[in-house]
Amino acid sequence: MDPPKSRRFERFATPPPHCLRLNKSLNGLHNPVTLHVVCQYMLLRSVHGGRERYLNAHVSQGSWPVLVLNADFRPLSYYPLSLWSWQDAIKAVFLDRVNIVEHYDRAVRSPSFEIQLPSVVSLKSFVKPTTHPAFTRFNVFLRDRFVCQYCHAHDDLTFDHIIPRSKGGQTTWENVVAACSPCNLRKGNLTPQQARMFPRQHPFAPTVHQLHRNGRLFPPNYLHDSWLDYLYWDTELDP
Repeated sequence: MDPPKSRRFERFATPPPHCLRLNKSLNGLHNPVTLHVVCQYMLLRSVHGGRERYLNAHVSQGSWPVLVLNADFRPLSYYPLSLWSWQDAIKAVFLDRVNIVEHYDRAVRSPSFEIQLPSVVSLKSFVKPTTHPAFTRFNVFLRDRFVCQYCHAHDDLTFDHIIPRSKGGQTTWENVVAACSPCNLRKGNLTPQQARMFPRQHPFAPTVHQLHRNGRLFPPNYLHDSWLDYLYWDTELDP
């Protein structure tokens, strides 16, 4: 189902190119299958009712996207969600590189065969996830849940050096936080003590698991029913 017409999607922030590359072993595993991702590699901003909400991606149901799972039946990525086009998924099926896990109620036909469109596929070979996420602006925002660490605003995000570079501060996980432009300008080249501005959480180097957990807070605008068990089966249950 397409988003309501009253909802307007805008390009908000495009992660740096090195943040968007899939695992090299995955690229090698699937050549020459094109790893086109249906959900755009960008953060989208939904403006609805005067409030902004950040979305994983704008996914079109009509394009029949396919959720891609690792061999352990976990998504390769939660943010952006690991999706292929149905064409690439079928190519991978014929190259014997994936198993079809779930189907859509729709098929494609040729004079010699018919195949149901897959909605979920799993890799036959396990791709070992990276243990240390790349230090990028996008991952800093994801770690901080796209919230200014000083005033909790969601708009016009930049990043701020807690200890300014002019005072010896380094550009590291432990010294950089998401900050809105007004707070960034207000703090300027002052230390937290001088500006009396302290981040809501002490910055840290996140694990891949922590970024995946945060990524689940920003689902795409469309989730097919057949995906849900594989997106949330490993989450903690409420007592």
